Amino acid sequence: MATTLHVCTTCRGTAAADLTPRPGESLHAALSALPCPEGVTVVPVECLSACTQGCAVALSGPGKWSYVYGRLEAQDAETILSGAGQFEAAATGLIPWRERPEIFRKQCLARIPPHIIPPQE
Repeated sequence: MATTLHVCTTCRGTAAADLTPRPGESLHAALSALPCPEGVTVVPVECLSACTQGCAVALSGPGKWSYVYGRLEAQDAETILSGAGQFEAAATGLIPWRERPEIFRKQCLARIPPHIIPPQE
């Protein structure tokens, strides 16, 4: 399987001012500086439309439930990658709630069902 960890680089975090670099860029840099779990790719994206929720990331993979997490910071990078590794290892993307990293239990913004292609007639 292949897991994509999308990282919003335009996120301002909770800062009222427009910071440079943006906190989302700093989160992406922190994630990119660490070794990724096998099967996980970190991909920067322009916007995840979670602007009121601080820095956001999304996890997705073929045939899996997808997740969007918010209120994240660069200091959470190791925990985020650990959770991404768990997601990659889960056949459906569903990780038992108690086994998820705490930030994934408390900061989940959305859970999206897998895209299912209807059979051809």
